[in-house]
Amino acid sequence: MTLNEKSRQFEELLAPVLGTALGMATRMTGNRDDAEDLVQETAIQAYSAFDSFAVGTNFKAWFLKILFNRFLNRKRSDSRGPQTVELDETTEIYLYAQARRAGWQIKGNDPATMLMSKVDSAEIGEALTALPREFRAVAVLYFMEDLSYEAIAQMLDVPIGTVRSRLHRARKHLQKSLWELAQERGITRN
Repeated sequence: MTLNEKSRQFEELLAPVLGTALGMATRMTGNRDDAEDLVQETAIQAYSAFDSFAVGTNFKAWFLKILFNRFLNRKRSDSRGPQTVELDETTEIYLYAQARRAGWQIKGNDPATMLMSKVDSAEIGEALTALPREFRAVAVLYFMEDLSYEAIAQMLDVPIGTVRSRLHRARKHLQKSLWELAQERGITRN
């Protein structure tokens, strides 16, 4: 394959993925400028490694895995220590309990669905961005990129059980964050 053919093929595969990659990078970094830098660095790295890409396989998953790994490498160099997260085990049903205390009629509706319908997507994005790093990655890939547990596990190079655990904990954090947002906005009473 000539250099021009390689460049053309790479660009054809990359173009439809850029929007998704930038959205994912923005949610992970929490900053548009950092996200653009991350996508650009990822594109350069992916182009350099394009010979290792198996044509006919999922380019999007391959590219997003490189993007995520670059993000992790940045974070690791920013802070070499492990990140710890304190969770109150009562957060399992936090949103349900808060919704009942606020007098919401929950019968057929899930309080998360009710709350999500009253909060705009930018605020949900902010709540995702505020998640601890390890939970944020899984939540973004699952909720925003609509990837399966298997695809996420492969992309992050972790067992499926780890994906489930992190997603479970991410949901707990999101419940608290979104309820606090609802209180701030007057959607519900304290």
